[in-house]
Amino acid sequence: VFIAQSRASGSHRDLEDEELTRIFVMIPKTYTEEDLREKFKMYGDIEYCSIIKNKTTGESKGLGYVRYLKPSQAAQAIEECDRSYRAILAEPKNKSSESFEHDYYSNSMRPELRGNTLPFCMQPEFCSFEKADTRIQEPVSKRLSVVSRLPFIQEQLFALFDLVPGLEYCDVQRDPHTNSGYAVIQYSTAASAIYAKYKLHGFEYPPGNRLTVIFLEDGNDSSE
Repeated sequence: VFIAQSRASGSHRDLEDEELTRIFVMIPKTYTEEDLREKFKMYGDIEYCSIIKNKTTGESKGLGYVRYLKPSQAAQAIEECDRSYRAILAEPKNKSSESFEHDYYSNSMRPELRGNTLPFCMQPEFCSFEKADTRIQEPVSKRLSVVSRLPFIQEQLFALFDLVPGLEYCDVQRDPHTNSGYAVIQYSTAASAIYAKYKLHGFEYPPGNRLTVIFLEDGNDSSE
């Protein structure tokens, strides 16, 4: 599965180069670039490997990049390599490498959420949001209300919200008088619900139809 780019953007190869073929890994500080290549060559054709070093001492920071020729190879490496490497897709080169390293270290040292192959703590966007976003003033919960001008299809809405790990149920209801859509979504943790609201409130689904996502009281202490 690939994310389509707009026709106005650059070539497909440019998109792959920037976002889909480089992975970022945590490695022993004793690793050489040849060691890194040897560990990851089983997943596909490697274009290059590089180890991030301290600019002053020249010593390895215990982090490295592996770039494959195909996005599918990078995806396979992330999925199948030993979890100790904590492999993720690398940030685009236009992001400060120091900033990305800092995010990666702070995120990868946190306990992983159970249940999904790619927990939120491995996604820098979620971690920075979780730590830094202090704007949430409304009571939060594990349950969400989703409203739309158009009626929902149960399977499609479930698939959309299931992109966020921890979905427990999706209950679609329909108002026969207005033909609008209404659904109740519940996650296993408030963190998942917060992230789903953050990402999907205002999301156009289908295109041109914006979703309204708000918290619903779930009977738990929202301060927790």
